[in-house]
Amino acid sequence: MSLVDDLHAAGLTGRGGAAFSTAVKIRAAHDHGAHLVVNACDGELGAGKDAWVVEHHLDELARGAALVVGGRRGRRSVRFAAHRGSRTAALLAAAGVDLLEVPGRYVSSEETALVSLAEGGLARPLTKRRPVVTGGQHADGRRIPATVVLNAETLWRVAQVEAHGPGWFRSFGTAAEPGPRLVTVSGAVLRPGVLETSAGVPLADLLDAASPAPAAAHVGVGGLGGILLTVSDARGLRWSTADLAHHGGSVGPGVLEVLDPSRCPLDVVRERLAYAAGESAGQCGPCMFGVPALSAAWDRLAARPDAASRDEVRRHAGLLPGRGACRFPDGVARFAASALTVLAPHLAAHATGSCPRPEVGHRVQHA
Repeated sequence: MSLVDDLHAAGLTGRGGAAFSTAVKIRAAHDHGAHLVVNACDGELGAGKDAWVVEHHLDELARGAALVVGGRRGRRSVRFAAHRGSRTAALLAAAGVDLLEVPGRYVSSEETALVSLAEGGLARPLTKRRPVVTGGQHADGRRIPATVVLNAETLWRVAQVEAHGPGWFRSFGTAAEPGPRLVTVSGAVLRPGVLETSAGVPLADLLDAASPAPAAAHVGVGGLGGILLTVSDARGLRWSTADLAHHGGSVGPGVLEVLDPSRCPLDVVRERLAYAAGESAGQCGPCMFGVPALSAAWDRLAARPDAASRDEVRRHAGLLPGRGACRFPDGVARFAASALTVLAPHLAAHATGSCPRPEVGHRVQHA
């Protein structure tokens, strides 16, 4: 069988978060003679697995990239993208690969932003009139050649499928989400880092492997574009999209972050939304106005947690999905809506003037 056939049989999907079929993506790349950009940016908050793959499996990563371009027509380039000034960028530069240094902005490592940067434009998402693997154009009309962007872990898995076969790959994970995969666990844990695991394992096992703080009450799944869960709810779930979907989430980019139990979670969410508001690409209304409006609504909710403030956050979050040039506003809206639901008991306590943190009796004042 061909590489594409093997990947299809293996069921490999992208490990960057979108979970799109890698076989379909590579077949389109071959059909259009696309260039390859290897995304090793760890663009999601709390992510670290791209850096881990580069540090520990660079030879296999390069092998995966070579396999992808090997089936294309003509001479096609391979570039490795990493955030400017990062250790990952330094390791790639030392290895002598063609390095694309990316600004340390949240949206700069989005697929089309990397394509734009690689072709001399700004590291900002492009409006997707069609998949970039078939080609595209800048806002000024300049043509962008066909380019496929694949996550570093995805390409490492491509090399593994080629070396060990689809059957080996499917011996890990679930039928719906097969194969080994990485997850980064960070935050209020004794042993942060990247774990080698697979979909379907109990979330409790992943948390326990990192040893969370005893009083930890909340965990983020999927970063800024993911969801918030209580630790008790998380412990009852498997790390699979089938389980997480009941809470609005998915396996996504493989990120778990245990929130610091000494901090008010309302403040943590406020900081994340303020960060999101500042990371706008400044190109379309949902990013320029919608995300900052959602952030401001959460500020008002944290200051005065009444029904009107909750409704305002819910309304702003509901306006964002499906309206941006990229999926950044969608993810921020999902995170805010999830936090609003999960932190409802916390908000109720704040409404009575107290914050239910380990510091029993801590009082809050509302404006």
